[in-house]
Amino acid sequence: MPTTFQEIPRERPVTPLLDRADTPAGLRRLAEADLETLADELRQELLYTVGQTGGHFGAGLGVIELTIALHYVFNTPDDRLVWDVGHQAYPHKILTGRRERMLSLRQKDGIAAFPRRAESAYDTFGVGHSSTSISAALGMAIAARLQDDPRKSIAVIGDGALTAGMAFEALNHAQEVDADMLVILNDNDMSISRNVGGLSNYLAKILSSRTYASMREGSKKVLSRLPGAWEIARRTEEYAKGMLVPGTLFEELGWNYIGPIDGHDLPTLIATLRNMRDLKGPQFLHVVTKKGKGFAPAEVDPIVYHAITKLEPLDKPAVPKPAAPKAVSGPKYSGVFGQWLCDMAAADPRLVGITPAMKEGSDLVAFSEQYPERYFDVAIAEQHAVTFAAGMACEGAKPVVAIYSTFLQRAYDQLIHDVAVQNLDVLFAIDRAGLVGEDGPTHAGSFDLSYLRCIPGMLVMTPSDENELRAMLTTGHLYDGPAAVRYPRGTGPNAPISAELQPLEIGKGVIRRQGSKVALLVFGVQLAEALTVAEALDATVVDMRFVKPLDEALVLELAASHELLVTIEENAIMGGAGSAVGEFLTREAVLKPLLQLGLPDVYVEHAKPAQMLTECGLDAAGIKASIEARMARLGL
Repeated sequence: MPTTFQEIPRERPVTPLLDRADTPAGLRRLAEADLETLADELRQELLYTVGQTGGHFGAGLGVIELTIALHYVFNTPDDRLVWDVGHQAYPHKILTGRRERMLSLRQKDGIAAFPRRAESAYDTFGVGHSSTSISAALGMAIAARLQDDPRKSIAVIGDGALTAGMAFEALNHAQEVDADMLVILNDNDMSISRNVGGLSNYLAKILSSRTYASMREGSKKVLSRLPGAWEIARRTEEYAKGMLVPGTLFEELGWNYIGPIDGHDLPTLIATLRNMRDLKGPQFLHVVTKKGKGFAPAEVDPIVYHAITKLEPLDKPAVPKPAAPKAVSGPKYSGVFGQWLCDMAAADPRLVGITPAMKEGSDLVAFSEQYPERYFDVAIAEQHAVTFAAGMACEGAKPVVAIYSTFLQRAYDQLIHDVAVQNLDVLFAIDRAGLVGEDGPTHAGSFDLSYLRCIPGMLVMTPSDENELRAMLTTGHLYDGPAAVRYPRGTGPNAPISAELQPLEIGKGVIRRQGSKVALLVFGVQLAEALTVAEALDATVVDMRFVKPLDEALVLELAASHELLVTIEENAIMGGAGSAVGEFLTREAVLKPLLQLGLPDVYVEHAKPAQMLTECGLDAAGIKASIEARMARLGL
């Protein structure tokens, strides 16, 4: 069994076996008896590298043995291995030729936090959002069949990701097309750990063996000639397996279910995978793992150790240096939302809080404890979360859906069809709007203003600080129809926060600085940068607040009194808030130079958030340079 480590190593561990197994080809040259030692070395290497860079942590520790077994048994990359979500893919990256690049993980120009096709031939499918692996692997399996290629397709999906409807759509389709593929359920929910042990491992080996499979097929041929006999035998087998293993659901969907087996027992994993490798039709292997396995603190608290920041160096300077003054920074925007939710729930008994498995990330912990009967975690099921909210709104509730911008994309049809078309009172608290940093383009909230503002009847708001966030949440809660407040990850500028639950006047912006010639129309948290630039250029600065409805009267006033309008937003320029201003001016036949600053028409690669903003020209220097260049062209 795996060695359990107590702390993260600060120096690179000695790993003689891993040095020989830095590719799957090298791994497959090792003796099977050496693999448990290799697992210990790989676990130490993962602890060391993530300690140096920060990143997702617990999930990778839990699949060390599974990752080794998969690359040992299957001929990757010819055999297609698809990881779901990607949080658990760090060991996979280490074993597939990227060990030396792991120290660049999640850094600008370094390797990505998730599997990416452009990064390695072993990354067969790019991921980031959950529950895509079975559909992707199914497509690969059917393509292989059409090409008469014997390569295998394997999807690895977690018990959390399996809750999404897309996963079940793929499970249902696979049996219809009789795909030769393997789905591995990586189950780290300890509630079923009692099923793991000698008996279930023994059963898995028997049920996955070729002897059992051939006997089953032979019996089917014989009994199918007798009226009703095969159906009776099939049900008898199903009930016998169902008494010992929890696979009846998957069997009913047409999958040959094997398990659960101990995902940290390498000999059993390898034997079972070898048995299942050449079985025909949809195969389903259920393995039970422990998140954070092999690192004692993560085993005790897997939520805290889901991801970590990099370790700080132990050595201190001999002569203490005077501390640099810290930048003023307020509470996290998600914390402001969490406090507002509790306060509004106390004031309005109709309020309910809904999250698709993001209680901690969206700061719903306090609300879930204070109002457990009004708190609903629907698991990783964004589409269901939105339509569930719509159903509650039909009956007079006031649902608040706490969701990340990038994840709301997955429920866009439900947002339009089930909420907006029916003009239902659902408030979307959209966290992680804009650029989120090291997780890269799959997690960036780059498009929400574009995809929200085109929806009729939608109220769309962009706070510039913590107090505006609180006021806008109240405004959205009281609004008669669907409303959205989008706010970024991290902290605000430390604006004083009112304890009152007072709404804003809908559709009204505020002039924060009066200047001349140039007017900066800011939609969101770039207000601080805009004010800095405005001081240098003597420009007017307007906190627009509302993307929809737009403060049209204020836009006309600014256009009449200034020679250049500049819109600033941390959203895609195409279709965003700046486009709304341009469309309005065109509709009103107002000819006025308009400079739109925002995210360019590319996927902005992972880096520190500040680096990403600089790259996009959304820091103060970039904003100033863009404005000065346009002013020069206009002769201002």
